[in-house]
Amino acid sequence: MANLLTLLFYVEMIVVSGFSLGASGLNMNYYLFSCPLAELIVKNTVNRALQNDPTLAAGLVRMHFHDCFIEGCDGSVLIDSTEDNTAEKDSPANLSLRGYEVIDDIKEALENQCPGVVSCADILAMAARDAVFFAGGPVYDIPKGRKDGTRSKIEDTINLPAPIFNASQLIKVFGQRGFSAKDMVALSGAHTLGVARCSSFKQRLTPLDPSLDSQFAKTLSKACSAGDSAEQPFDSSRNDFDNLYFNALVSNNGVLTSDQTLYTTPQTRNIVNTYAMNQALFFLDFQQAMVKMSKLDVKEGSKGEVRKNCHKIN
Repeated sequence: MANLLTLLFYVEMIVVSGFSLGASGLNMNYYLFSCPLAELIVKNTVNRALQNDPTLAAGLVRMHFHDCFIEGCDGSVLIDSTEDNTAEKDSPANLSLRGYEVIDDIKEALENQCPGVVSCADILAMAARDAVFFAGGPVYDIPKGRKDGTRSKIEDTINLPAPIFNASQLIKVFGQRGFSAKDMVALSGAHTLGVARCSSFKQRLTPLDPSLDSQFAKTLSKACSAGDSAEQPFDSSRNDFDNLYFNALVSNNGVLTSDQTLYTTPQTRNIVNTYAMNQALFFLDFQQAMVKMSKLDVKEGSKGEVRKNCHKIN
């Protein structure tokens, strides 16, 4: 009875919020009739995963970004390499991605509930959204209806922003995807979750990057003494979604070149200062940028498929 009441509550909320139906196209309630428990299954699975391992929140958000920024939000980052094709996930930029098992668990549950209906691309987008929420971040919704792509090639990952980029390079590469400088800084705030590996910031230590606080440089050097795979949190609350990342930048404690450049560059410094002082505004701008990102180059209708297995093209 409790489950029935929960379902009725979700359906009522969906209907009150309004919905649109069509043969194709994204909308907030795409699975309302075809798989009404989809949202609940995703939320519950992500919640259980983060209770067992809170660090997976960062992994799921990062995986969603790395998916959308290549071929669009089409689940291509989930595809395994084959004998005749090296896929995106085996790019050096993607080798540290985590959370595949969470996506697999969600897919298995959804296939049992409504086979062949919910795409891997939508699962990843919803999982990232819910990871942000369960880590203490903003509540937001995204439209659904993405289809899974049928291309995943390692050479396409050259389009990912690099950790050594300066603000001008970041503004350019994000701008090519339709994002403003403010969108880019807000999305960078996802670094409030997770860690960076020494291999991605050690070049700042020799010679010493002048934008790096001298005491924090010692912290980074100590981390790197354990090798290239050693990890350094982006801020002091690696599993909590908050605005401490921006406070770290103001203190010249940004881990990556692509982090600290947001504060040292006049074009983005005021945005960083604003988010450091106003977490609510950061949350608002972040959720709007995430919704925008979730709609990048989506495949709809016959332009994609719903994979039976997220790791393989049908």
